[in-house]
Amino acid sequence: MRKIDALLAEYGESHQNATNKAIHWVCVPLIFFSVVGLLASIPSGFVQSFLGEGNIYANWATVVLILVIAYYVTLSISLTIGMAAFSLLCVFVAGQISANVPAPLWLVSIIVFVVAWIGQFYGHKVEGKKPSFFKDLQFLMIGPAWLMHFIYKRLGIPY
Repeated sequence: MRKIDALLAEYGESHQNATNKAIHWVCVPLIFFSVVGLLASIPSGFVQSFLGEGNIYANWATVVLILVIAYYVTLSISLTIGMAAFSLLCVFVAGQISANVPAPLWLVSIIVFVVAWIGQFYGHKVEGKKPSFFKDLQFLMIGPAWLMHFIYKRLGIPY
């Protein structure tokens, strides 16, 4: 069995309840986005000196997402493409919030993060099982890929 298959199966063990699954479809992408937003909020002069002064995408979120994508490459090239696309969407939305919303991106991201985690813990209370990341922090990265693999299955794309 491939490592990605084992990780997705193990993650899925604590995500069997329909309510918990539905909550995950909303909260996991929101948490991923909120982390991107928080990272993009960190002053990025150092990063911009390498990636382009004034480039709104030259920030710590981009740097961390490059490492995240490298991790996904070790699991599945196909899933990496989907996760890279979602990552780019998150960076783009964070940039739009920064440019167009009166509240600072970090504040929006913290609110989204807290509300989404409350949802996640509620879902796991309904499920009756602890979140997978309590066992292994790597499952914080597997959650988004777990959702992506369902999208791939529905579209008939091998992962």
